[in-house]
Amino acid sequence: MISENLPPHDVEAEKAVLGSLLIDSEGIFKVATFLRPEDFFTPENQWIYDACFSLYQRNEGINQITVAHELAQKGRLEEAGGAAYLSHLVSMVPTSLHVEHFAKIVSRSAVMRRLISAGSQITALGYEADTEVDVSLSRAEDILFRVRQRQSRQDFVPIRQVLGQYFEETGPTPPGEEAIPHVLTYFTALDDFLGGLQRSDLIVLAARPSVGKTSLALNIVRNAAINQKACVALFSLEMSRQAVVQRLLANEANVDSRSVRSGSYTEKEERRIMEASGILSEAPIYIDDSPQLRVVEMRGKAQRLYRERTVDLVIVDYLQLIQGGSRSDSRVQEVSEITRSLKALAREMDAPVLAISQLSRAVEWRASHKPQLSDLRESGSIEQDADVVIFIYRDDMYFTEDEWKKNHDIEVEPYPRGIADIIIAKHRNGPTGDVKLRFLPRTAKFEDLETELSAA
Repeated sequence: MISENLPPHDVEAEKAVLGSLLIDSEGIFKVATFLRPEDFFTPENQWIYDACFSLYQRNEGINQITVAHELAQKGRLEEAGGAAYLSHLVSMVPTSLHVEHFAKIVSRSAVMRRLISAGSQITALGYEADTEVDVSLSRAEDILFRVRQRQSRQDFVPIRQVLGQYFEETGPTPPGEEAIPHVLTYFTALDDFLGGLQRSDLIVLAARPSVGKTSLALNIVRNAAINQKACVALFSLEMSRQAVVQRLLANEANVDSRSVRSGSYTEKEERRIMEASGILSEAPIYIDDSPQLRVVEMRGKAQRLYRERTVDLVIVDYLQLIQGGSRSDSRVQEVSEITRSLKALAREMDAPVLAISQLSRAVEWRASHKPQLSDLRESGSIEQDADVVIFIYRDDMYFTEDEWKKNHDIEVEPYPRGIADIIIAKHRNGPTGDVKLRFLPRTAKFEDLETELSAA
């Protein structure tokens, strides 16, 4: 029964759940996956379910005696109504058959109470006059997201259902629609290796400064958006949106990036830039250059865009500039929270998230300057949470041509000017190994060098 003067609740349903568990301990297996002690409205019912849940976690039987003992151990037996109340719960339930039905009533009422609480918190945000509008909106979205996240729990599904979804997603595309099962980089060797950027994957692209990690990411943005019509959300925490657009224009028009920045180009180059501008203006690329973004704000913005249209790829440049959602004494812990949130974002949006990352100076101190997973700056859980980790390494950043000649037979191994090793150091669902691309410094652009793979 729900009182008009109190938040939504159903005490009779709560009692039915508890009584069912006391007469049939197997009932806990039906409700433990979605029902929590805090879902109960009355404190005594919360304490009793908490006792049942504790016994369940220890794999002990649930009945009047064990629950009474558990409550006594926690000093709450009398507050919870004592043995008499437990007997009353048992007497009012003839069968445990409907425990799941009653549990869902309790859970649904709890969600509505949380929704009311969220509404109050959002109302309070509206009265905070000294807060930026975007920050307030992001905080409001985060409050609602926590309510939804608490509600949406997954359970086992039969393989038949998963197979049906698979063939729906990979089957023939209906006329007039374009399905993008995975995002292609349009670098032949890299796509062959990875099978494209897979939906819900967190991909970390890391390198030392000036090696070309942002350039490679922007090349992927351009290729996916123009060649595949993929919708790309780009969070540029380091570069302004004007700088990003200038880079993309230089790449597309094949004009020196310095000339594009300064505006000192020839008439022929100007025509190419105008043509490139026309092509890029039609590309579904969305840029947010807000500095010092928090993860929750990033998630809120990405979800707002997702509600307008399907987002196929999210780019974050770069990971170490993101602010964590909570105060932490350790930057490693903060980065760990950030990578977990980015992985969660990839799953929520069912889109690959490509996060650019810095590498530590340990690369410079080794005889071999090739990056390793341990070089991920403030690594924390970057390596653990990422589905794919890609490094960029260039010999010509560390060795001059003369130094190269001293240690290599240039007939067999010519000086690798502009040759970039793209190292797949982690690949959760496939092989690791290297591919090679050519880097063109004039336009800060990567292009295919060869299609041969070297799998480890």
